[in-house]
Amino acid sequence: TSRRRFFAAAGVTAIGAGIAATGGRLLSAARSNIAQAREALQLPAPVKPAAAVPAGVQSPAPGVTPWITPNGDFYRIDTALSVPEINVDDWELRIHGLVEEEVRLTFQDLLDADLIESHVTLTCVSNPVGGNLAGNAKWLGLPIREVLKRARPKDGADMVLSTSIDGFSASTPLEVLQDDRDAMLAIGMNGEPLPLEHGYPVRMVVPGLYGFVSATKWVVDLEVTRFADSKAYWTQRGWSERGPIKTMARVEVPKSFAKVPAGRVAIGGTAWAQTRGITKVEVQIDSNPWAEAVLSTEASLITWRQWSFDWEATPGPHYIKVRATDGTGDVQTDQRADPVPDGASGWQSVMVTVE
Repeated sequence: TSRRRFFAAAGVTAIGAGIAATGGRLLSAARSNIAQAREALQLPAPVKPAAAVPAGVQSPAPGVTPWITPNGDFYRIDTALSVPEINVDDWELRIHGLVEEEVRLTFQDLLDADLIESHVTLTCVSNPVGGNLAGNAKWLGLPIREVLKRARPKDGADMVLSTSIDGFSASTPLEVLQDDRDAMLAIGMNGEPLPLEHGYPVRMVVPGLYGFVSATKWVVDLEVTRFADSKAYWTQRGWSERGPIKTMARVEVPKSFAKVPAGRVAIGGTAWAQTRGITKVEVQIDSNPWAEAVLSTEASLITWRQWSFDWEATPGPHYIKVRATDGTGDVQTDQRADPVPDGASGWQSVMVTVE
């Protein structure tokens, strides 16, 4: 089977100033070759396709972001000064540390493995309240738990330190990578190979965690270790070592400081609480009582959920606030917190003028 092939195959630039012009041409040619190789790559069909997207996931409010974020519009936050360009023939992933068996994977090993697809919403820890550093895509990849089963983590291990080819590292709880949320080594995004800027050829996608502790792009190393023994890139710089995503709702239309006509105004936006889901979104106009918005269809607990609210707007300045309730019954807190160290919190407030 392809799974047997996967496990069988898994084994236990400096350019001088004097040749800068030639080096530049070589780098340009290499970049072009990598891009061409990516375009020519044929992704295998998943053994477990993504669940069909149900009707009604898109908010009816005009101007709300698409439920699926196009690759070209997907946010990009990373530490790479320039986008790494990796030949798939040279790429290798090493899984080591507190394991019974060290594992090495090639890109061909991934192509031969039993891949899955899943819609997952990713969110950046630096996203401010109401910000746009969140995106939803269909990912194709190998469940990381399958790789860890092969490596067999030792007792006492509680973290996986993933490292990018550019030196970035992220600390992810081992149990998160072993549970059923389908954390994956992704090679595809929205039906095509990963874009170079989003981690080509391989990145991590972990539902429910902010990217700074999970979404390592251009990943080349997984070290099974302990939180007590290893610190990731951003943890060394004052951020949390763990990063569960906080419940958040945002107003996308109307925009802040917009001028809208009196009468019925469509308010809409998106909310997320990955792995817990969104069960309610409420809107407050000025100091009036909170009113429940209409939720769009829920696709899954690991994707965002859109909403809409019809407002009978009267002339003058008004403030629109929004808050969400997650699947555990917890209401989004009104306590304002900056992104550092573990994600922003608070309610978004949008001021509009009704004419």
